[in-house]
Amino acid sequence: MVQKIISRIADWNNTPTKTIGGAALLIALSGVVSRVLGFVRDRILATQFGAGDVLDAYYTAFRIPDFIYGLLIAGALSAAFVPVFTELFTEEKKEEAWKLTSGVLSLVGIVLGFLGLVGIFITPAILFILAPGFSGEKLEMTISLTRIMLLSPLLLGISAVFGGALISLKRFAAYALAPIFYNIGIIFGAVFLTQFLGVNGLAWGVVIGALLHMVIQYPSLKQSGFRLEGSLKQFFQDREVRKVLLLMVPRSLSMGVTQVGLLAVTAFASLLASGSLSAYTFANNIQSVPLGLFGIAFSLAVFPSLSEFAAKKQHQKFFTTLSDTSRRILFFVVPCSIALIIFRAQFVRVILGAGNFDWEDTIVTFEILKYFSISLFAQSLIPLFARAFFAFQNTKTPLYIALASEAVHVALIPMLLPYYHVQALAITFTIASIINIILLYIYLRKRVTGWDDKVFLYPIAKIFFAAFLAGIIAQFSKSIFALTTNELDTFVEVFLQLLLGVSIGGAAYVFFCYWLQVGELVLIKRFVLHKILRQPETVEDQPERGEW
Repeated sequence: MVQKIISRIADWNNTPTKTIGGAALLIALSGVVSRVLGFVRDRILATQFGAGDVLDAYYTAFRIPDFIYGLLIAGALSAAFVPVFTELFTEEKKEEAWKLTSGVLSLVGIVLGFLGLVGIFITPAILFILAPGFSGEKLEMTISLTRIMLLSPLLLGISAVFGGALISLKRFAAYALAPIFYNIGIIFGAVFLTQFLGVNGLAWGVVIGALLHMVIQYPSLKQSGFRLEGSLKQFFQDREVRKVLLLMVPRSLSMGVTQVGLLAVTAFASLLASGSLSAYTFANNIQSVPLGLFGIAFSLAVFPSLSEFAAKKQHQKFFTTLSDTSRRILFFVVPCSIALIIFRAQFVRVILGAGNFDWEDTIVTFEILKYFSISLFAQSLIPLFARAFFAFQNTKTPLYIALASEAVHVALIPMLLPYYHVQALAITFTIASIINIILLYIYLRKRVTGWDDKVFLYPIAKIFFAAFLAGIIAQFSKSIFALTTNELDTFVEVFLQLLLGVSIGGAAYVFFCYWLQVGELVLIKRFVLHKILRQPETVEDQPERGEW
């Protein structure tokens, strides 16, 4: 029995996903599990430590490993590797594709291993600049946590190469499972390792999570045909490896710009009241849920298709796929953004409100969340639009746009900080995100032949209008519920207000989408009936546009 279950899981894990919607659903469902575990993780951390020195040190310790990983791997590797790998497979050059994978894997291991080792020795000097407001025990705690976490970029970098190959092959299962195991590792560290290792247990939990993130993907990659071969000399001489490295440079610089923004946020937050960085991180984690479930999921799922259309110069298919995917992202993200703004206090209290996380921490966190949520639509489309450029093997334009938007971000922080304090960090981020997506849209429409603004924007306008009307209904329901209770000071009362408000708002959103004839509603119905429930499909069920 057990063997049959394992066999079925292996088959599922190694079966290519046929449609963009199916891939996005797979990534989103695993994302739901991962985000739930993320909420569990954050609640455990908030309950144990509150928004104070320990978590400020913990989240600051992430910055150096994240900078290394973000600069060289996150987004950059996928943006450069997937189009080249896909092109080789499209041309039936499988041996060359796997040779490329081996070369990139070896180089990633060497570079990240070296940087991690150097980072361990220079951590105190870096933190002197990164966290100028830290001193004494808080600074020593941050140094110790950082040195341990510097092991994670190497593991996550290797995992990213595995994931890039699996995405190219449209084998999303193992890739989708990896973040779940990453969070399991962190939770294990927070719950168990802290009992024996103290605060350092949090850092070792991150390392264990990174190891699990890598290990879970390897069997699927191996079954796909991968084997490590060749030498470093051969890799450097390989034309495709050099091509990937050249494509990575602009994207790495682009990610580096983003990481500089995060470092600036950390530096300014270290000068504010204790717990400021913790509250900022908690709010960011909450608002990133719809971003991960829909923005990232759809962007990753559609990337191989966009790369294929770009390689074949099928611009009309490229535009149609991009336009459809944008609408589907916003169909889910825009109402989530409205819900987070209206019920921000309820979300924060339900997710984090326990133990040492008091009402003052709640207020600071939900005010930050409000400003984050305003730009959620932009944050969700940026990964998709950036990958649209990557599909054309153009990593320079997103770099220049990232430079411009991040320059605005960093420049505005010291201007707004005296007036809005920690909220200024979220306000400036929101402004920069909106500037980023506007510039990406302007330049992308010039790159794609046959771009039609009306086809792209009109359905999106209907989605925003439907969400706005639903938000009014949700706000009204929230006010009515508040009148029926004396004080919303218990978990049950807050949870019920959140549940009822979101349910009523969600039902209203569906109604207004139906009234405005939002096409995504029809596509979702078809997808659920015929793709999930496996009901037979008739001619009348065929949508006028798009495929899930």
